[in-house]
Formats: sequence, structure tokens, C-alpha cells
Amino acid sequence: MSLRLLRAVPLFATGLLAGAFGYGAANLVPTFRTVPIAMRLDFHTALMAMNGITMQGTMAVSAVSCLALAVAERGRARVLAGAAGLLVVASFLITRFGNVPINARIKQWAATEPPEGYAQVLRRWELFNDARTLTAAVAFVLLVLLALPAMSVRAPVAPPEARPAVR
Repeated sequence: MSLRLLRAVPLFATGLLAGAFGYGAANLVPTFRTVPIAMRLDFHTALMAMNGITMQGTMAVSAVSCLALAVAERGRARVLAGAAGLLVVASFLITRFGNVPINARIKQWAATEPPEGYAQVLRRWELFNDARTLTAAVAFVLLVLLALPAMSVRAPVAPPEARPAVR
């Protein structure tokens, strides 16, 4: 795989991840708060069923490609790519051990009714959601910084006309 592609894949995948989490935090969560609880639970359950495959796949591609880029890069670029990969892994762990168990409870509530104190559990889900959104967004920012030529952390490459001719 070319280094150029190896730089593009984590940037794209992590951008998708941060964008999906960002959209959820900015639009879905506030909408959840405005609808009746039964509607929220039904929609949340349906959404999580759809998100399960796509978000896990996006997290996996993002994490593996960030870590592969960290292995391929050198110096500060390696540190940025590695940090981005670790932040994506953190997003996964927050999701797996924070949001997913609460999603299972929400699924049960949708089939019956929410117990007393359910609002605190939903708020905890939102806090986990905020944390995973932040880790994914910071990972994306690190990869953007790595990709911007003006802010490049890699050694500059001389333009072709400035390179000595190879004979």
C-alpha cells in the first residue's frame, strides 16, 4: 500500500467517525430530549440496531489504519498518527463499555417501560456519547494536522525542479 493511500484511509475513516458522532451529539441527542420517552426509546433502539455494524466497522478501519500509519511514519508524524489511533481505540472502548450496556437497557425499556430514575441513566449515556465524540474529533484533528502541507510535521520535500538530476 502506498504511503499516500495509507495517509488517506485513516483521515477519511476517522472523519466519518467524528462526523457521525458529531451529528449524533449535535442533532440526535437534543431531538431525543424533545420527544416523548416512548418515542425516544423506540427510535434509539432502532438506531442502535442500524449503527451497530456501520459504526463498529468505521471504528475498526479508523483504528487499524491510524496504527498502520503510525508504523509507517517517523518522528512527530508517527506520534500524531499513533495518538489518533489511540483516541479512536478510546472511542471504541467508551462505546463498548459505556454506551452499549446502556443501549441494552434502553432496548428492554422500549419493550416494557422505563424504570424510575431512567433519566439519570439516559444522561449517563449522553456523557459517554460526549466523551466518544470528543475522542473521535480530536483524532480527526490530529490526522488533519498531519495531512496539511503548511503544517506538515514531516521533512519538506524539494520540488522536482530543485532536485538534482539522476543520471
